[in-house]
Amino acid sequence: MSGAATRRGLSFALLLPLLLAAQPVATDSYLPALPAIARDLGSASASLTVFVLAFGFGQLPCGPLSDRFGRRPVLLTGLGCYALAALGCAFASGIPMLVVCRALQGFSMAAILVCARAAVRDLYPAHEGPHVMARGLTGLGVVGLLAPLLGAWAVQSAGWRWVLGGMAAYAFLLWLLCWRGFDETRADSAGPSAPKGSLREVFASASFRAWASLAAATYGGIFCFLLLSPMVYISYLGFSPTWYGWIPAGGSLVYIFSTMLCRRLLRRVGAVRAVQLGSLLSLAGPLVQALGCWLLPMSAWPLLLGHAIYCIGHGIHQPCGQAGAVGDLPQLAGRAVSWSGFAMMAVAFTVGQIAASFVDPELSHGAWPMVLPMALAGAVLVLIAFVWLPRLPVHSRKEAS
Repeated sequence: MSGAATRRGLSFALLLPLLLAAQPVATDSYLPALPAIARDLGSASASLTVFVLAFGFGQLPCGPLSDRFGRRPVLLTGLGCYALAALGCAFASGIPMLVVCRALQGFSMAAILVCARAAVRDLYPAHEGPHVMARGLTGLGVVGLLAPLLGAWAVQSAGWRWVLGGMAAYAFLLWLLCWRGFDETRADSAGPSAPKGSLREVFASASFRAWASLAAATYGGIFCFLLLSPMVYISYLGFSPTWYGWIPAGGSLVYIFSTMLCRRLLRRVGAVRAVQLGSLLSLAGPLVQALGCWLLPMSAWPLLLGHAIYCIGHGIHQPCGQAGAVGDLPQLAGRAVSWSGFAMMAVAFTVGQIAASFVDPELSHGAWPMVLPMALAGAVLVLIAFVWLPRLPVHSRKEAS
């Protein structure tokens, strides 16, 4: 990469963490506002569920659109709609308007993340993708740490509508940065064109199937924590909401460390060996939690320690899985990214709903509904890392390393 391409790469390296951070800005900063929204408008849980579903399904059309029309127009459209949707949420007078605007925001976020991940494959060879994604996800972790704290401060000092206004301001400023600093990254950028290849080619890729399954499995485990941990720590163990807020924040700190560890492992041992180490951590964490549920059911320490261990593995799997899924498909990067992202959300939503069905008002099962899905995810990750990935064609494993 040289000349203008070098400048473009450097500019994108700075933009990537900000683009990926659109997700925690839309979700983590929103969580502290839910009780206040419920007081003013009624139950707000539907707005979060619809947002997640719109984000998952929105990735399916955004990938082909970015392959055909380019990353830049789809990204700028997504950022603009994200900002407008956040403003609509800020001025919502009732739950129906809030739900509609959050759905639009989820769909818009899909466009942002699909284009950001596809541009990584456009700008960098396959073997550099995991390194670049690890750097970007480090930045996402920093925002994931700050977002709930800033959201809580905004709710407490100014009201929940200012949280949504802050999201709109973030998206608008990012739109300006991308307008000035994000050049088209698709190889054939002369105009709209049909991508060479088909969706069948995406699913025919053994590399795509393996790495996308890795990303979906690790996200499914962490999603069960995000979904059920408030009930476990607040309702079951008696933590105050303020104290609970530091638990996901601590997880973000561990995640930041693990993405930096991932970059070091990639340089030393390659992607497959790094993921194998990460899978052992992903299984060890829930086993520590399960041991705590069995021997010390009312103690939070085994749960906290196990969560931290799982987060280390998660920070290794995500960069490798997201970059590896698209490594063999440079001509279909948008479609590969969109289906990989959809698989992550589909697995997370399905497993999360099944796990939540075992939570009753008396919390008679304790922390087990949160712990067992994470243990299942850890076991699946071990199988993928030690059985599936080593069987990939040699060129796929070398490109991912």
